[in-house]
Amino acid sequence: MKPREIIILLLAAAFGAIAIVTWNGEEEAKQQTAKALAELSKTKADAEDASKQAAAALAKTKADAEAAAKQAATDLAKTKEDAIKAGAQLKADLATAKEDAAKAAKKAGELEKAKNDAAARVNELNAELAKLRDGSELKEAIAGRKKAEADLEAASAALREANVKLAAALARIAELEDENRRLREQPRGTPNTSPNYRVL
Repeated sequence: MKPREIIILLLAAAFGAIAIVTWNGEEEAKQQTAKALAELSKTKADAEDASKQAAAALAKTKADAEAAAKQAATDLAKTKEDAIKAGAQLKADLATAKEDAAKAAKKAGELEKAKNDAAARVNELNAELAKLRDGSELKEAIAGRKKAEADLEAASAALREANVKLAAALARIAELEDENRRLREQPRGTPNTSPNYRVL
C-alpha cells in the first residue's frame, strides 16, 4: 500500500473517531478509535508484507533475467566458435582433397605413359615375331609378347583404378567447395544444418 493511501486511511479513521465521539459518546468513540487503529496497523503490516514480497519477486526476476542473458551469451559464443572450427576443418578437408586429386592425376599420367610404353613394346615384339623363323626364338618372342601383354593389361587396370580415384577426388573437391560456399553465405550465429558439419 502506498503512503498516500495510508495517510488517507489515517484521516478517515480520525474523522470517524470525531464522528463517533459526537454521536455515541466518549467511551464508545475510544473503542471505535482503538478498533480503527488496530485495523490500520494490520493494513500497514499487510502493506509492508506485500511490498517485501514484491521486492523479492523483482529481485528473483532480475536474477533470472541476468542468468538467461549470460546463458544466451555463452551459447552465442559457442556457436561462433563451432562455426569457426567447422570453417577451418572444411578448408583443411578441401586442401587434402586437392592434394589427393593432384597425386591421382600424376599417378594417372605415369600409368598412361607406362601403358603407351607397353603398347609400343607389344608392337615391336609383334614385328619381330613376323620376322622370326627359328622355333626357339619364336617361343622366346611369344613369351616376351605374352609378358608385354600382361604388363599392358596390368597398366590398363592400374590406369582405370587411378582414373576412378581421380574422379572421386574431383567429386570430393566439388562437394567441399560447395560446402565452403554455403558456409560463407550462412549468417553468423545460426545453427549449421549441413550433413558434413562436424563439431570439434
